[in-house]
Amino acid sequence: MLPVPDVRLAPAREEDVPAIFRLIRGLAEYEKLTDALVSTEHDLRTALFGPRPCAEAIMAFAGDEPIGFALFFHNFSTFLGRRGLYLEDLFVVPEWRGRGVGRRLLARLAQIAVERNCARMEWSVLDWNEPAIAFYRRLGASTLGEWRLCRLTGESLARVAASAG
Repeated sequence: MLPVPDVRLAPAREEDVPAIFRLIRGLAEYEKLTDALVSTEHDLRTALFGPRPCAEAIMAFAGDEPIGFALFFHNFSTFLGRRGLYLEDLFVVPEWRGRGVGRRLLARLAQIAVERNCARMEWSVLDWNEPAIAFYRRLGASTLGEWRLCRLTGESLARVAASAG
């Protein structure tokens, strides 16, 4: 792994939204999910910097060039009685992978989780993404084989909502 002394991490600012959105598009391309990307810069700006922000982001820069990001939010564990930090997306542009940028982003998120007294830090990874899975395991992360992610979207979400009466 090559050292990255010239990489700077910083909390995202509102003026970073276009760069974050470009990185999200890069992530969607990498994950072969461009059809699922329906959010806009406006949606992202509202989520991160609107009147009720629901997420935060850390940016990685090489000089002034954005080369990666981690977007996260808090969840809550009723069993632990404390909040957790959920990593929604982590992405480093291909030419900067293998240089420790992703590890630094994750380490910063772990630091934030500890500073905020979070009980845990969690994220999901696609089952085919072996490089990411191996990277996470090297860090000491475990995969929860007994847990399955469930999701309601679109028509199914609307149908269940309508059944509430």
